[in-house]
Amino acid sequence: MKKLSIIIISALLAFTLSACNNNNSKSNTVSIAELTKREISILSTTSDKSFVFDFNVDSDYKEVSLWIEKYESGKLVDGKISNITSQIEQNGSIIFAIAKPNESTKQLTFNIGINSNGSAGGSISGFDSNSNGLDKMSSVWGNIPEGNTSIEGETVLAYICYSNDKSSMSSLSSDFFKDVDGHKST
Repeated sequence: MKKLSIIIISALLAFTLSACNNNNSKSNTVSIAELTKREISILSTTSDKSFVFDFNVDSDYKEVSLWIEKYESGKLVDGKISNITSQIEQNGSIIFAIAKPNESTKQLTFNIGINSNGSAGGSISGFDSNSNGLDKMSSVWGNIPEGNTSIEGETVLAYICYSNDKSSMSSLSSDFFKDVDGHKST
C-alpha cells in the first residue's frame, strides 16, 4: 500500500482491563454488541462512525481503560488522543463514536462511553487537532471479528484507516487483531 497515510485513528481503540489473572473461559470476553434498529438509528443520526461492544468479566476485574492511538504509515504519532479509565462490574458496554465533522474546524471529535451493570461508568470527548483534510481522503473501518474475543492484556477493538492514495484501499484482515504489532506497518 503505497504511501498510505494510514491514520489508523485506531480506534486502535485499545482496551485494557485491570485484574488478577483468572482463566474463566465463559467470561473475560468482549464482543460486538447487537443493536436494535432504534439504537442504530440514534447512532447514525448523531455520529459519523460508531462502534459498540459488550464485555463480560469475572469479579477479579475492577476497571477498564480505553484509549485511541494514531498511526501514520505504521508509526505511532499520538499515543493517546483520548483516554478514559472507569470502574466496572462483571458486564457492560463500550460505545465509541466519531461525531459528524464540524464544517468550520474539520477536526475529528471522538466520544467514548463505558456502561457497567446498567449504570454509566464514564464518558469522555476528545479530538484530533491534526485531522484537517481527512474529509477528502478515502476511509475504511472495522472492528474485532464476530463472536467473543478473549481479553488478554491490551486488545484492539476497532480501527479507522484514511488514505490519500488514489489507488484502491482495503479493510484490515482479521489477522490484524491477532498480531497487531506485526501488522501496524501494512
